Amino acid sequence: MRQIILDTETTGLDPNQGHRIIEVAAVEMVNRRLTGNHLHRYVNPDRDIDAGAMQVHGITPEFLQDKPRFADIAQEFLDFIQGAELIIHNAPFDVGFLNMELRLLERAPLANWCDSVTDTLAMAKALHPGQRNNLDALCKRYGVDNAARTLHGALLDCELLAAVYLALTRGQESLSIGLEVRSAQADQAAARARPKPVLLPASASELAEHEALLQAIAKESKGACLWDAGQEAV
Repeated sequence: MRQIILDTETTGLDPNQGHRIIEVAAVEMVNRRLTGNHLHRYVNPDRDIDAGAMQVHGITPEFLQDKPRFADIAQEFLDFIQGAELIIHNAPFDVGFLNMELRLLERAPLANWCDSVTDTLAMAKALHPGQRNNLDALCKRYGVDNAARTLHGALLDCELLAAVYLALTRGQESLSIGLEVRSAQADQAAARARPKPVLLPASASELAEHEALLQAIAKESKGACLWDAGQEAV
């Protein structure tokens, strides 16, 4: 199962008011393990950045002047997320911005490129109703070290969200599977450690003593031995 943890930073809060993406990051996870593959790009939005947004992520227009436009990275981004499940915190926000960028390029919306979208904010609200469920609060709740997060940054937030997502989805089923795997591994180790039996053939004198004992038992039982009856049946 291929999943992509995804995050964006933007010039403001509403793509319908002309705000644009200025940073996008995507981190790959396969079978609940980070692969080390990721995509991280800064984007020149060709517009100003709201002061409130800069206080959140610290990215300035000057820093973005020499960065590519979204049109320059769009295909690379779409190739990276192709066919995967997207894991996003507050997914409607990021999906709205990505769909606007794709619309401006006359490209199909995000749903046409990915398998599905999972919103970890909705998951957290269902698990912890009435509590704070932003990324910082979830990191604290699940023991994820976010000391390096002094400002929002798409790549760092993806890495933190990956750890939070694994904690959110680590239920009894996954625990029991882990125990079963460990039990099977222990059984295999025990089988490897168990010594193989050694077969020692009987000597001629032992065979003679055995035959004499059988004859004595047959004489005492007057031919009623079960092994004699079996031989006669054959």
